[in-house]
Amino acid sequence: MPPPAQVTIAMSQHLGAPCEPVVQVGDHVEVGQVIGDSDQFVSAPVHASVSGTVSAVTTLLLPGGRTTKALVIDSDGEQRVHESVRPPVVESREDFLKAVRASGLVGLGGAGFPTHIKLNPKNLSEIDTFIVNAAECEPYLCADHREMMECPDDVVAGIEAVMRWLDLPRCVIAIESNKPDAIALMKEKTAHLSKVSVQALPSTYPQGAEKVIIYSVTGRELPRGALPADVGVIVDNVTTVAEIGRFLRTGIPLTTKRLTVTGDLMDRPRNLSVIIGTPIGEVLDYCKPKAEPRKIITGGPMMGVSQMDVNYPITRQNNGLLVLSEKASALPEPEPCIRCGRCISACPAGLSPVEIHDAYHDSNLDELLRLDADLCMGCGCCSYICPAKRSLTQASTLARDLLKERGLKKNG
Repeated sequence: MPPPAQVTIAMSQHLGAPCEPVVQVGDHVEVGQVIGDSDQFVSAPVHASVSGTVSAVTTLLLPGGRTTKALVIDSDGEQRVHESVRPPVVESREDFLKAVRASGLVGLGGAGFPTHIKLNPKNLSEIDTFIVNAAECEPYLCADHREMMECPDDVVAGIEAVMRWLDLPRCVIAIESNKPDAIALMKEKTAHLSKVSVQALPSTYPQGAEKVIIYSVTGRELPRGALPADVGVIVDNVTTVAEIGRFLRTGIPLTTKRLTVTGDLMDRPRNLSVIIGTPIGEVLDYCKPKAEPRKIITGGPMMGVSQMDVNYPITRQNNGLLVLSEKASALPEPEPCIRCGRCISACPAGLSPVEIHDAYHDSNLDELLRLDADLCMGCGCCSYICPAKRSLTQASTLARDLLKERGLKKNG
């Protein structure tokens, strides 16, 4: 997609501490220039995605109700690259981790955890498996699939860099079985790498969830409160890995995002490379939906976030844009629970969503703890499978967040 006339760059596009602007209104900036950073441990710098002039420092309302500072940049249309942009010199693991941080990379599967921290576990000597997560995170989305098909050499370069500088014994590229072209291509491209294998996984949702893919690849269960490194694994999204390869080759930080634009109002669903900070409305103008959307969701249909404003910008975590009609977005009228147990069978975390729903609406915190409501990943399987169309996912995620807000957690 062509660069927009104006971008809004959020200072919080990652888990952890938000960045503070390091430029001011009136400053001229160029592509790849650092415009926000933080000295906090869990954070990642943000960069200008266009060349132009900083016209405002504003406040942006984020999904979930939080706010963050954001910089508005009026593009000069030239897309000039900043003089600081050059391939990094990497001669050690420390150099590699500094380079990954400098790239602004975060988990591009949606979570947004800073990649340089994920690649620097305290127990590195105990890590025996690097999982490249190429299982598309949600239905409808195919951006990661296109990344493998269009940029396979960047994926391989990123894998080689991680394996070399972290000295890891094996890597598994985990791809769902409904992508035979990507499986074949990745096998061809990694045939010369003895430590790298490609594993086809069942095409079931939510295969791309971190806990699920770790179990599918290794058979290891991630305990409550544990990180993947605690079971000897590092997991990175395939596009994140490709961005590592690109940054080491070009020095260009994360300033664009590939996203799937689809939905029942799209005559031509497509994958686009979009400048970070582009307003959603400009993406819609470019793609030309058949009618005025009734609902716009960033992300996928199961865990995506319904947007309130078409001026909201594309961020690093966005991997999809669903454009839906009134018919497709209408919520069904819920009916009484028939005690069929389908929500329990469908839950990948082994929870009881129907009981969590009732305990939440009764404000029974002790019962929510007993039911392990804090383990809900918000995947949406329970609401999808429920024949009574009850809002089980909403109740479970609200229960999880309530326990977190109150500082309550179950031991063991």
